[in-house]
Amino acid sequence: MASKLAPTALRSAIRATRPAWRQQQRFFTPSTTRASDSLNVHRDTADNNPTLPFKFNSTNEKLIQEILSRYPSQYKKAAVMPLLDLGQRQHGFTSISVMNEVARLLEMPPMRVYEVATFYTMYNRNPVGRFHVQCCTTTPCQLRDSDGIMKAIEKELGVHAGHTTEDGLFTFTEVECLGACANAPMVQINDDYYEDLTPETTTTLLKALREAAQKTGASGMAPGLAGEAGKVGGQGGSGAEIGEQGRSYGAQGVKLPSPGPLSGRQTCEPAGGLTSLTSEMWTAEGTMRKDGALD
Repeated sequence: MASKLAPTALRSAIRATRPAWRQQQRFFTPSTTRASDSLNVHRDTADNNPTLPFKFNSTNEKLIQEILSRYPSQYKKAAVMPLLDLGQRQHGFTSISVMNEVARLLEMPPMRVYEVATFYTMYNRNPVGRFHVQCCTTTPCQLRDSDGIMKAIEKELGVHAGHTTEDGLFTFTEVECLGACANAPMVQINDDYYEDLTPETTTTLLKALREAAQKTGASGMAPGLAGEAGKVGGQGGSGAEIGEQGRSYGAQGVKLPSPGPLSGRQTCEPAGGLTSLTSEMWTAEGTMRKDGALD
């Protein structure tokens, strides 16, 4: 019996000798620091406040009618996402005035539009450069040196993630998975994907973007940034450098690489060549037994 009581007695003795201050000591764990509240908070600025007027141009008004025709009239609020995207493409970013105009057109409470615009990160609620460089750093890209791609972008542009260059030409953003894991590492520039990157090809790409913008007079911020990469899009620099990176085409006197892998791959086929389905294709006749056992 004494042997059973000994552990209990020992614990009680230890508690009795413990200093009182230690018994009352509390430990606090700080919560995770919020790096930004830009996703759910709007603060008026000189270029983004409700007093700035916004209207869709005549071309986009026709597109809006075509979009609305896809939905029953009582459910036209379902068109909120394509209309926000259209407003961003015209204005350059999804300002509060763009949201309010979409709410007016769809006869929605403005708050319902704000909820959509703040939930989806592809709606840029602050001005961005003509070329929005979004670098993926999720696991597949990270395993293939997305850190090196980030450093190359920072070095070439002279800004950190979340900032825009002084000339308004580039906005650099770190993002999560963009769905091109087989071609990691990669960046999205406006609407185009550039994949199979190295720090060297990334630097060349950004240099050529700047060069092409200067040659075509597209430098600096401007409305309608989305799709501009198709006009003066991601480049590999000189013709020789582009040739080393893969496919290319010419436009407005500037030689441009095609969006996609810059390693020479066409899509996402194995970089080391075909590794499966290398034998002769079988046929139904070739796989049937011929010893008559199935007759």
